[in-house]
Amino acid sequence: MKIVSLFSGAGGLDKGFELENFRIIWANENDKHILETFKKNFPGTELQTKSITNVKLSEIPECDGIIGGPPCQSWSAAGSHRGKDDPRGQLFLHNFIKVVNGKKPKFFLAENVPGLK
Repeated sequence: MKIVSLFSGAGGLDKGFELENFRIIWANENDKHILETFKKNFPGTELQTKSITNVKLSEIPECDGIIGGPPCQSWSAAGSHRGKDDPRGQLFLHNFIKVVNGKKPKFFLAENVPGLK
């Protein structure tokens, strides 16, 4: 199955899916400090490095599943507790969900914290 990965980080979540024979075909991460690690872990994956807020839905390929770990600091018990009032909190609400709704994959998995509910 073809997977799109959002908020990919170094690819830990992606690696778990890859080990179960899913194929990570496209990923998005813009933290410049970890891009090289992702590239080494997934040399065959197309990596988009601009902010997800600037990625058009048409740039994301069709897929079977969407996975990702959106920033959780604004939702975390140890974080700022600002939720949707924090720009990082809006990334999940306005970008992750937008991609899932627009691409309509067979499944999605969002790794996050209890405060998000």
